[in-house]
Amino acid sequence: MPGKKNLRMKAARATAGLSQADLAQAVGVTRQTIGLIEAGGYNPTLNLCVAICKALRVTLNDLFWEDETDAAPNTL
Repeated sequence: MPGKKNLRMKAARATAGLSQADLAQAVGVTRQTIGLIEAGGYNPTLNLCVAICKALRVTLNDLFWEDETDAAPNTL
C-alpha cells in the first residue's frame, strides 16, 4: 500500500483513543513508523499489520484489504 494513505488505520486509531505514539508503543515501533504507514510512505510487514490490528481490535480486512471501491479502475 505504499503511496496510498491508510485513512482506515488512522480512523481506527482515533476511535480507539490512541495517539500515534500510543499505538507505536503498543506494537513496538516508533511513532514515525506509524505516521509513515498512515501517510502511505511505508509498507508494513505482515507481523506488524497483525500487531496493529490486535492493538486496535480490528481485522486485517478492516485496515489493509482493498475492496473494489478502493482499487483503481482497470486501465487495460
